[in-house]
Amino acid sequence: MSSPWALMHPKDPTESMTGGNQTSVIEFVLLGFSHVPRLTSILFVLFLGMFLITMLGNGLIVLLTLVDTALHTPMYFFLRNLALVEICFSLDIVPRMLESLVSGRGISLVACALQLFLILSCVTSECFLLTVMAYDRYVAICHPLHYGVLMNQRLCLFLAVACWVAGIPVSLLFTIWLFRFPFCGPRGVRHFLCDVAPLLRLVCADTSVFEAYIRVATVLVLMVPFFLITGSYGRVLVAVVRMPSATGRHKALSTCAAHFVVVTLFYGTACVIHLQPKSSYSPESKQVVSLSYTLVTPMLNPIIYSLRNKEVKAALGRVLGKRGVLR
Repeated sequence: MSSPWALMHPKDPTESMTGGNQTSVIEFVLLGFSHVPRLTSILFVLFLGMFLITMLGNGLIVLLTLVDTALHTPMYFFLRNLALVEICFSLDIVPRMLESLVSGRGISLVACALQLFLILSCVTSECFLLTVMAYDRYVAICHPLHYGVLMNQRLCLFLAVACWVAGIPVSLLFTIWLFRFPFCGPRGVRHFLCDVAPLLRLVCADTSVFEAYIRVATVLVLMVPFFLITGSYGRVLVAVVRMPSATGRHKALSTCAAHFVVVTLFYGTACVIHLQPKSSYSPESKQVVSLSYTLVTPMLNPIIYSLRNKEVKAALGRVLGKRGVLR
């Protein structure tokens, strides 16, 4: 059996001649975790288990926030949207990754471009949703008397739609721009997904302008929301400190602390990956870091945000109780 790294050489049917001795890649090969072939079976079982937990947890959040009227509040409305983003994100990445571990690693240019577009769109949507969720908590804790007016149904719907669609133009722009570059020579993507950094390594053209623009976009999409989230929780912290009731302080902090932990985990790993498209980190190191926000965070979000929440547990009990009565 030939080594997976041999697939990085262009002498195969998935490449076509474009003139002279230059070849143009028409299919990529995902080389994620090919440097540890003995762990393939273990990784497959591990990632499959994490994927199923992610689907179950986020699907449960979507179901409960839809059917239980007690959870028809702005906070749980945005949680439902976050869960839907995590489901879309996981469906875009994990099935292809599992397939590459046990069968064919090939992926067409069209499929690769589609995966990249969906990754960028989902990451952008999640950044904006996390920002909106932080703002919701800020209004709830700092302006409780005006919460119902400020976070009305129309505004919540507008914010949710904006979070979903805002990333589409930018994601489409950079995806088309990247795939207009000539890919020639090696076709092995040293990653388990089609991301900007490993694809840039395969481009045989000057990408300095593209990298400059994508850094600017990354700062706008990742760092500006992060600073807004930090500002929101800074004001929340000030308001909590001023609360006379210890019970009120504990409840407010427990709601915000888990969110901020996940925000830090998500933004920390996402910035490492996206702020430096051609950084000094090895591809294998980036694969490990990428697992944090592609597998770990989507799996933990339902647990941290909702499944430990008393209101969600009560809603689950009510839904299961209704089903038992119907039977």
